[in-house]
Amino acid sequence: MFKETELTEIKENAVDLIKNQWGLVTAGNENALNTMTVSWGALGELWGKDMVTVYIRPQRYTKEFLDREDYFTLSVYPDELKSIHGVCGSESGRDTDKVKKCGLTPVFSENAPYFEEAKLVIVCKKAAVSKFEPEQFVDKEKIDAWYSDNDFHYIYYGEVEKVLVKE
Repeated sequence: MFKETELTEIKENAVDLIKNQWGLVTAGNENALNTMTVSWGALGELWGKDMVTVYIRPQRYTKEFLDREDYFTLSVYPDELKSIHGVCGSESGRDTDKVKKCGLTPVFSENAPYFEEAKLVIVCKKAAVSKFEPEQFVDKEKIDAWYSDNDFHYIYYGEVEKVLVKE
């Protein structure tokens, strides 16, 4: 059972949630959805709204869902489910039913799907999309370290519409 709260009421460290606990970004609908592990992202305020940003490489199957849909979720899971990130972070939804393989239970009660097993769900309305470009980098070593294949991340900005926490 989930209860609704405010983003500012989350007591866990926002950096730890994404960087160390990781999350799943999910988009789609009851006919088709895809999810992937993210460890790059941010929670904060932008344009006068609570906002989430997630960073997605162009080759990721989830990008197609994020581009098509107006909403997505960012969800975080208890430590005992950390193994889902091995599947959702390395296998493609083009080839594997990651939801079934991980034993996740999709929930479609919001504008974007999430999973019953989550401890925290942030429902986001897509507000903007941008992309890192090589000329934007002041520190060119970042390009060599992270983008040897020139697969620069797309940045999805999601306005937080609802925050759900497991009771």
